[in-house]
Amino acid sequence: MGKSFNVNIMPPLVRDFASYKLTIQVCSQKTVDEYLSDLRLFFKYIYSQRNGIDPLGDSFDDVDISTLSNDFIFSVTTSEIYNFFIYVSNDRRNKASARSRKLSAIKAFYKYVCTKRHLMEKNPAIDIESPKKKQTLPKFLSVEESVSLLSAVENDRASKTRERDYAIITLFLNCGMRLSELVGINLNDLDKDLRSLRVLGKGAKERIVYLNDACRSALTRYLEIRLSEKYKAVNIPALFISKQYKRISHKTVQWLVYKYLEMAGLEYKHFSTHKLRHTAATLMYQTGKVDVRVLKEILGHEQLNTTQIYTHVSNKGMEEAVNMNPLAGISTNKKPDKG
Repeated sequence: MGKSFNVNIMPPLVRDFASYKLTIQVCSQKTVDEYLSDLRLFFKYIYSQRNGIDPLGDSFDDVDISTLSNDFIFSVTTSEIYNFFIYVSNDRRNKASARSRKLSAIKAFYKYVCTKRHLMEKNPAIDIESPKKKQTLPKFLSVEESVSLLSAVENDRASKTRERDYAIITLFLNCGMRLSELVGINLNDLDKDLRSLRVLGKGAKERIVYLNDACRSALTRYLEIRLSEKYKAVNIPALFISKQYKRISHKTVQWLVYKYLEMAGLEYKHFSTHKLRHTAATLMYQTGKVDVRVLKEILGHEQLNTTQIYTHVSNKGMEEAVNMNPLAGISTNKKPDKG
């Protein structure tokens, strides 16, 4: 885990906002760090514009916003916010997704100032619409590619962590859990019959993840090692342990996924742990015919529209649908008129 954002370089009111997001709304540290990073750039830009500092110059990096007053924050206008987005779009080449994230941070901050602290009457960001993002289909492995990935782990007999790595990738491909959820699993989160396990999702919300035969088999093999004499002296509750006898890190999991994708000849896919979550979700929906509302609960999504990206229809499905048209078999032998 990397170091969290240094909140002391932010204005006092922004620090209060960060504490609110962490403690009251129980957002993850990663989410709050992203908010702070975006708000820092935003207020540096506003300060620079008002004081004749070139946001593209070297002096911009040295702008100190830690002492910005509440009055400065309250005086920000809607026009200045629009100018900021022109800057990040044209000069920083931010794509729609990055601009959307920055707007979310600004909106969340001013909503906190206006509706939670009641320090401002008018929210300058309230009517600004989010940039339209290009709709892209989720990238995922096919069934055959997923099997190849699992086989790559199974055949890596030189690895001292083969059973652990196989269990990790099996859970990703079958359960669609997030990286943070997998890393956070403790031994006591497992049902004694390995029928389910408990994970801590976004916003510290617990949910139950049900395990199929593949998961039970992989976990049974790994638990023989995890619960052996070798690990009894390890006084930590984590299910997945590193070679240093600590809870496995996000980076280690990401590394082992890249390693086995390469061994399976799939490195060209540029996949990540999150793409394995996409794989599980897509295969469940397309192959398992899982209802989208059930899939929403499996993935731990807050909103149904987040899950609906997986309801895309494959090219194969569209081809089959066209071929099933009752008119598909009707043709004519009549030669076309040449007149």
